[in-house]
Amino acid sequence: MCGILAALLMQGRALENRRVLLKQSMKQRSRGPDSTSVWQSADGSNGLAFERLNIIDPTESGRQPFIIKRPQGNLIWALNSEIYNHEEMKQDGILKGIDIVKHSKSDSAIIGHLYEQLGDSDELWNSLDGIFACVLIDEEKGTFCAARDPLGICPLYWGRGADGSYWFASEMKALQDRCTWFDIFPPGHVFRSQTGKPERWYKPDWLDQSLIPTAPADLSLIRHTLIRAVVKRLMSDAPLGVLLSGGLDSSLVAAITVRHMKEATNAYDTQHKLHTFSIGIAGSPDLLAARKVAKHLGTDHHEFTFTVQEGIDCLSDLIWHIESFEQVRAAVPMYLLARKIKAGGCKVVLSGEGADEIFGGYLYFHKAPDAAEFHRETIRKVTRLHQWDVLRANKAPFAWGLEPRVPFLDKEFVRVCMGLDPAEKMIDMQDKPDGVHPRMEKYLLRKAFDTQPGEPAYLPESVLWRQKEQFSDGVGYDWVDGLKAHAQEAVTDEMWESRAETFPTHTPKVREYYLLRSLFQEHFPSECALATVPYGPSIACSTPEACTWDPEWANTHEISGRAIASHDFAGGFDHRPAVPHMPPTGPTALGVAQLPDIDAALAEALPNGTEGAKLPSAGVVSSKAAGSPAGNGFADDHVWGGESMGSRRSWEA
Repeated sequence: MCGILAALLMQGRALENRRVLLKQSMKQRSRGPDSTSVWQSADGSNGLAFERLNIIDPTESGRQPFIIKRPQGNLIWALNSEIYNHEEMKQDGILKGIDIVKHSKSDSAIIGHLYEQLGDSDELWNSLDGIFACVLIDEEKGTFCAARDPLGICPLYWGRGADGSYWFASEMKALQDRCTWFDIFPPGHVFRSQTGKPERWYKPDWLDQSLIPTAPADLSLIRHTLIRAVVKRLMSDAPLGVLLSGGLDSSLVAAITVRHMKEATNAYDTQHKLHTFSIGIAGSPDLLAARKVAKHLGTDHHEFTFTVQEGIDCLSDLIWHIESFEQVRAAVPMYLLARKIKAGGCKVVLSGEGADEIFGGYLYFHKAPDAAEFHRETIRKVTRLHQWDVLRANKAPFAWGLEPRVPFLDKEFVRVCMGLDPAEKMIDMQDKPDGVHPRMEKYLLRKAFDTQPGEPAYLPESVLWRQKEQFSDGVGYDWVDGLKAHAQEAVTDEMWESRAETFPTHTPKVREYYLLRSLFQEHFPSECALATVPYGPSIACSTPEACTWDPEWANTHEISGRAIASHDFAGGFDHRPAVPHMPPTGPTALGVAQLPDIDAALAEALPNGTEGAKLPSAGVVSSKAAGSPAGNGFADDHVWGGESMGSRRSWEA
């Protein structure tokens, strides 16, 4: 994947616009450390910048932005993506027989050709099996569009400049000092300049909270759909590994990868052992469990430890990269681990995010009052992932140019599992449907990979049926406790007493929240930036709505799973549902038509305004090298040893 930046309908001189484009794109260069490319229209009013991480087709033919030259105006596009069915579409699908631009083998090269066949219709985006954030310019028609994948796995932000320009970027930091308004671009939506607003293209039945599914669980279908999801994500022309916490989800991903690696298309070096990676405070639950799984699977396992102080030292840098003050507890170890992985030469990792949201795997789901509310909570969790675990799982590794992939959030796997009768997902520790195992969290997923006697086991019994540990807890309770203790010392009594004056909006309830919010505000001081971060009451990662399930949770905001397991209801964080922030009104604001009921929140957030935008004429593409990383370092003991992360100095660039 990569980092993209689009600036459209800019005023001013072409040279100055190009300078601004490069300057802003540089702020997200960690997403694409291999090269930088820029396209600019002939009059300089439109530009695309691309920060490349070479994963699929690392040759020059895979360089973006892509261009299809046409007499009346070119077609130009850039996208941050992994399109898993690109070869299928070229060989047997809608693109069969079409000469793909520059003869590129890049998965991203198909988008313009699909546009020529389908226009900017919903059908175009629905035809893609994968993840993406895309901007496409049609100079012949004088239009542009931008689109984001169904669940927002690829980050995308959008904004408006003071001159009326439109901006789209992979990261918020590229927009905040150029836009008078900016926000998260909503997942599963497409913006068309003709209409001037995002519209939903992804419309699965499961999004409708009034429809409670009744399909019985088919364990074989669950198993085979997840296997297909993992195999798709082994597509790579670069070294690939798996993040292994030792919990159920990441362990299943690793187990499937080991069994099916040779089925991957376009795969890099599948003849060698799979590399797996784990991190934690020394002696933490995750490290111990990961060792057991790695031994069972026979992977080449790399274990790293970190100290509480090393985690604290990187807080400011981490928040700059993930652009949030939520998910910090879990993001810190992932951020530290990603640096070590990338230093060893690996560029792609698979991880286990998404299963807890789909199957109701968090401990608070024990208190779901009925099947309908259980299902509605899974919808809320899945549709808000782009502000939570998905944001952390994407941006923390990309701080070091490491690409994460999340098989549990495969479009087809989500469709299958969100269509199951929620009564079969509910937790009942007294019920043993198979006569052996209680109906614990994610029972259906566990049972789908519970092999028969005599068959090779995917995972050891103790791992397959291990209770949920949130990542921030599993890496070692000392980490969370140490962070809280640090915040207690760093936020003085004087600072705490004036917290309402310092943070009049969503005033922090605990000192840890005050500390992280302060670090965020140093990097992202605007109200628009604050509006991208969710808030509202939460217990053990619940949504605010689920806090009504138990009277004891009414005044509790502890995000750790320990709050449920031990009823130790310490103070914690605020969270809010994902509702887009409102753009400015006035002559350069976006127009809005009536949106479907499912998008009511989005419609309310957008103002009345002017008509859609119109583009002028054509331009050329140019590029400059940004260097490339060192080669594969897997055999280098000083890179892959299980050492501590080192002093604060080691984190300075």
